[in-house]
Amino acid sequence: MQRPLFGAGLCGLLALCPGTRADAGDSVELSRFMSTLADPTLDPCTDFYQYACARWLGQNPIPTDQGFWTTTSNLKLWNQTVLRETLERASRLEPSPSPAMRQIGDYWTACMDEAGVERAGLGALAADLRRIDGLRSKAALAAEVARLHLSAPNSTGGFNKNDTGTPAALFGFGPTQDFADSTLLVAAIDQGGLGLPGRDYYVSEDPRLQEQRARYREHVREMFTLAGASPEGAARDADAVLGIETALARASMDAVARRDPKKLDNVRTLVQVRAATPSFNWAAYLKAVGAPAARHYIVATPGFLDAVERLIQRESLSHWKAYLRWWTLHGRAEALPKAFVDENFSFYGRVLSGARELRPRWRRCVAYADRDLGEALGQAYVSRALPRSSKEQVEAMVETIEQTLDAQLERLDWMTPETRAAARAKLRTIENKVGYPARFRDSSQIKVSRTDFLGNVARATGFEVRRQLAKIGRPVDRAEWSQTPPTINAYCDAQLNSVNFSAGILQPPLFDPSLDLSVNYGAIGVVIGHEVIHGFDDQGRKFDGLGNLRDWWTAEDARQYDERVDCIARQYTRELPWLGIKTNGRFTLGEDTADNGGVHIAFLALQSALRKEGRSLDDVGADGLTARQRFFLSFAFSWCSAERPEAARRHVLTNPHSLPRFRVNNSLANFPAFQESFACKAGSPMSRGADACQVW
Repeated sequence: MQRPLFGAGLCGLLALCPGTRADAGDSVELSRFMSTLADPTLDPCTDFYQYACARWLGQNPIPTDQGFWTTTSNLKLWNQTVLRETLERASRLEPSPSPAMRQIGDYWTACMDEAGVERAGLGALAADLRRIDGLRSKAALAAEVARLHLSAPNSTGGFNKNDTGTPAALFGFGPTQDFADSTLLVAAIDQGGLGLPGRDYYVSEDPRLQEQRARYREHVREMFTLAGASPEGAARDADAVLGIETALARASMDAVARRDPKKLDNVRTLVQVRAATPSFNWAAYLKAVGAPAARHYIVATPGFLDAVERLIQRESLSHWKAYLRWWTLHGRAEALPKAFVDENFSFYGRVLSGARELRPRWRRCVAYADRDLGEALGQAYVSRALPRSSKEQVEAMVETIEQTLDAQLERLDWMTPETRAAARAKLRTIENKVGYPARFRDSSQIKVSRTDFLGNVARATGFEVRRQLAKIGRPVDRAEWSQTPPTINAYCDAQLNSVNFSAGILQPPLFDPSLDLSVNYGAIGVVIGHEVIHGFDDQGRKFDGLGNLRDWWTAEDARQYDERVDCIARQYTRELPWLGIKTNGRFTLGEDTADNGGVHIAFLALQSALRKEGRSLDDVGADGLTARQRFFLSFAFSWCSAERPEAARRHVLTNPHSLPRFRVNNSLANFPAFQESFACKAGSPMSRGADACQVW
């Protein structure tokens, strides 16, 4: 799907998105904030994260089917259970009351029919695999890549707009807002083609990553073997796949460089794209995927296209056949027989994330249905999960937090009036989206069968890719969302200048209308502040209020800003001996800036909200804590997270968010109001004093 290019979500790969724990039939209770979970035997001024989370962590070991476990994990399970009930009910309705209900019911039936998937075997892929085996020249590569982009959800050709590039086969292709004119959608070509999580997994000399590369080769070999290759042929093909992907990785822009939008704004004509890759038949590819003519193309990494051309010329046809076979199997592994599913989990779940067991099928089917028919399914979710009163309460919080940031901008002593006026103008034009889209997407054209899960996935993927590509050359649809209503996430889109909070995240423990303002501002309020600040982080600040890439800062203000974010980057760069890895504060800079600013602005907004009710931050509640103390405890509680070493290392390498412990402790150690709230003395670990970093 089209995703925000420069803005970010709170969730990311491992930052917030939780797993699920209880199995089908178990009661599901949403976790709720309780100040009594804080451990009074620990010093809040030494390690506030541990102070707030130690008891919860001790009571909540990581389930065997998860790589990590958070305070919001029960929310994920609750959301999935609501969706499962909807899917099961839809599957039993006869006649179905609507096309959407028929679709989701049939999709669920096909996905849950594991015996039917086993009977189908590789039959549905047989034609694709035979066609690949029968290729007579590399000129056919373009048509095969197009087929993959149109049929395999793990190999779709979108311009996914994340920090590392798209996971699509060979490259990513899709619509994106033009950097110079944010009202227009143009075509974009992105780096891609990697089966491992990111560039470092291919090029790093770290022994752990070298071991995972070796395990990846064995995984690819085993998938080929399951598909019928001889042991010798499977090994040979696995080597070919790893060779091609390693070359693509070496040509990819690293994640830190990709944080600068100016480095991605490389405008090319189709003639120039063809000239860079004359061995790739762009006419065949564009025709096959149904892409309309584009005014121009944005090539995120021009050097990557050069590498693709060299690879097409250098690698043999047999090597390219192996690569295409691999992405055919890898891209559709979830919908194949159990042996493929288990092998896929063995590497991506066990090796990369440390999970011990595969999640039950019903949980996986709920996730697939949300991905493929998310808005049809989401309508039923919001009718149950987000009452109008909750939506209105969150909308009011968003407005209060934005008003608070506006007042803070006016008080900043390091910003000149010229830049301040532009910043405030941008802030006032942010579009706030809460809960769900104003109109739900119509997916009734997708053919869904009760007996063909693999086909359903392929048809849904093709529909979505073609729907996205049809946008090229058209005005931007500002009403569209890039995530489904049940998603536990929020995001900022700097090019739309919008902040978005799905219904899925507006539940306990992140938002609880039964609890007081201090708790809600500490949890969802900080999330809101985080997303608003993204519009002014090191990426977001480079876009104006219209979403155009334009420098609206004076040179002196830009210098002052860089000094402040340099402080944050240094603070978040550190060795993690227990993981054998080092964090990169430049990679996490946008999220770290948003964390620090989000806590600050949400705290000030709470103060304003309490003042309107004739109360103060020092009011003491029934638990003996002040409102300010409950705010900080609620913030920390929302980030309590246990992670297996494998998952934590993957997080550090591929996720632009810091590990939860640092999201809490670093942000609060920079904030004098926290030290005042818990009487932290100068020199304590949670008080940075003169070394504190602050931007907003």
